[in-house]
Amino acid sequence: MPGIMDGTQKPNYATTVDIVTRAALKEMILPALIPIGVPLIIVALSYVLPNFGGAKMMGGALVGTIVTGLFLALAMTSGGGAWDNAKKYIEDGHYGGKGSPAHAAAVTGDTVGDPYKDTAGPAINPMIKVFNIVALLLVGFLVH
Repeated sequence: MPGIMDGTQKPNYATTVDIVTRAALKEMILPALIPIGVPLIIVALSYVLPNFGGAKMMGGALVGTIVTGLFLALAMTSGGGAWDNAKKYIEDGHYGGKGSPAHAAAVTGDTVGDPYKDTAGPAINPMIKVFNIVALLLVGFLVH
């Protein structure tokens, strides 16, 4: 739409949202398969390799997922909040206030921090839950 740049045409926002949504969903396929695939791989390997220790490995994977996921989610959520608060602090007049190099850096940090605290950090919780549910559903196959 060539008229967007000179102001004679309005952009088609629905097409823009559609393009971005399709791309985002395509990029989320692999991360969504990880909490489903890892327990399946552990069970499959325990059948192929008899001395694999599938039940112990599943327990280790569960503990690793819960512990690392918990701390990662906490770090992402609190870190994003800290970036957001730093920008507000600078905008209140500290370190040169608005328009200063510190404010420019804080705006960049806040741009990263908002999705960090609002989406990425909280998204770890469903990943932990899906991993746990799939592991619990498959644990019967590990005791053979």
